[in-house]
Amino acid sequence: MATPASGDPDGEREVLSESGLPLKPHYEAADLPPAEPPPGEYPYTRGVYPDMYRGRPWTMRQYAGFATAAESNRRYRALLQAGQTGLSVAFDLVTQMGYDSDDPIAEGEVGKVGVAIDSLADMETLMSEIPLDTVSTSMTINAPAAGLMLLYQLTAEKQGVAGDKLSGTIQNDILKEYAARGTYIFPPEPSMRLVTDTFAYCAEHMPRWNTISISGYHISEAGATPMQELAFTLANGMAYVDAALAAGLEIDKFAPRLSFFFNCKMEFFEEVAKFRAARKIWASLMRDRYEASDPRSMMLRFHTQTAGSSLTALQPYNNVVRTAVEALAAVLGGTQSLHTNSFDEALALPTEFSATLALRTQQVIAHETGITPVADPLAGSYLVEALTAEMEAGARALIGEIDERGGSVKAIESGWMQRQIADSAYHFQQAVERGDRVIVGVNRFQSKDEADVEIQRVTPEQEEEQRRRVARVRADRDNDAVARNLDALEQAARGEDNVLVSMKQAFADYATIGEVYGRLRDVWGRYRPRAEV
Repeated sequence: MATPASGDPDGEREVLSESGLPLKPHYEAADLPPAEPPPGEYPYTRGVYPDMYRGRPWTMRQYAGFATAAESNRRYRALLQAGQTGLSVAFDLVTQMGYDSDDPIAEGEVGKVGVAIDSLADMETLMSEIPLDTVSTSMTINAPAAGLMLLYQLTAEKQGVAGDKLSGTIQNDILKEYAARGTYIFPPEPSMRLVTDTFAYCAEHMPRWNTISISGYHISEAGATPMQELAFTLANGMAYVDAALAAGLEIDKFAPRLSFFFNCKMEFFEEVAKFRAARKIWASLMRDRYEASDPRSMMLRFHTQTAGSSLTALQPYNNVVRTAVEALAAVLGGTQSLHTNSFDEALALPTEFSATLALRTQQVIAHETGITPVADPLAGSYLVEALTAEMEAGARALIGEIDERGGSVKAIESGWMQRQIADSAYHFQQAVERGDRVIVGVNRFQSKDEADVEIQRVTPEQEEEQRRRVARVRADRDNDAVARNLDALEQAARGEDNVLVSMKQAFADYATIGEVYGRLRDVWGRYRPRAEV
């Protein structure tokens, strides 16, 4: 948020929120829009459940994964022991791009930004001694999301847990990869087919699983304003709904399992307003545009992560404060689950100490602040209610513009959405460099002496260990069965059968991620954005 200049002691200079909304010096009753219905009632502006956190707090997930499956498993069990209530799995870039750890393209990247998962053997190790019938697991994976979900299901079955007992989420949001992040594999059409095949598969085999987490987080981290994050995310959600309907699925059969994933940055009241507006817009879209009749189809449920982009490498202990403020805004905005970033993440993967401290931040908010007994405690605030109405109006206007451009897929293919995000990132950085936007410890209140911070490191030995592991899997399995299964997968991909059925069988016989997604690349090709053509 821009702050009044020192030569403006009365604060008369215009101040804008990050989304460009003008902020008045004070708000009063005349600024209030019409009152919203209570929490738990359409359009759910004030929350999707009547009592929100009164019965139990939000799900506390700490995003974690590094090096090998065994190393990550130890971290997961330590976090669960410390009171974490759900898992959130980070995968390395090699896995995210559908390659194996021993592929030449993977050299130097194995286990660096998440855990390396090459086959069912790795998933079995990753989830060892974790009761999958009681723990909810979120997996931040997109292009190969269906495959990682199937590996999780197969692992659960080996534990004696059926698919209808599993709860969790795969991100599975390929559109934001094209728009803001870049870990895509296939062109949009087959990618959207994988998404809708996953919807259909889970409706039959994993009914409690959230089949997609439509992500504004990465759009925001790429530079979008909160209003753009809101509009672009909901527009992407509409594209997935349109694709599912075109594939013959019924709206109330798949829509209740759609979920969302938002960022929460430092503009406290604007972020709270964003979450409230998101619920209202989505509810009206589902009821009025898509004619959903099940109330669960209209409830926008979401996970929140505090902003990685707000973390600074300079004075990293300041990040503890930033994360606490952002987490509080997410809770007051009504999130269903939350990840709090660790203070050292601008430097490296979090250590066990920093990850536990981040979890403790959530626990202090949940158990020591007294904010959980009352749903939507900021309701009626002149500022929050006015900002909610302005965020709603602005986001609806942007969604309307995307509609005019043919929807999200067309807006992304043309580069329009990417340009909007890039322009906002540029203007934000300009404000930082001018000093209009203060970043403590970076462009004001700098320190000459910086405290040393212990960081987590992934060693070359760990990468080599993973390479040997995938080689052992190939040596020990039935390679003839794998070859037959991959042929069946290719046939399904060339036809109209749900590819997850044959994909699951291939993984059950220990086909690797690289082999499965390599075969699909042979059929569907690779996506190359216009800038590369």
